Amino acid sequence: MAEPTIKKELPTCPVETTLTLIGDKWKVLILRDLLTGTKRFGELKKSIGGVSQKVLTAQLRDMESSGLLIRTVYPEVPPRVEYSLTALGKSLKPILDAMKSWGEGYKASLGEI
Repeated sequence: MAEPTIKKELPTCPVETTLTLIGDKWKVLILRDLLTGTKRFGELKKSIGGVSQKVLTAQLRDMESSGLLIRTVYPEVPPRVEYSLTALGKSLKPILDAMKSWGEGYKASLGEI
């Protein structure tokens, strides 16, 4: 498992710690997309939609420094960069599954499904 490269001051509350790492809207969507496998930057940007290149880059760098994903650069021209989840990042799957289930239930309660 990749170790986080930057030590952050984390909150004492475990829920707050989790929110610190994945509480951003874009990070959750990045996790959702990477749970299905390795993706290139352009694939992530297209899949997520609505996120600027600058914000996506910043979110990916933050997630990499937190040990949630791995950035692999291939020495090609033009350079190819791929992102994949670490074991730590993959361990967030139950949280995203629970969020999906809750969202489906909520939409069903509103009669939208």
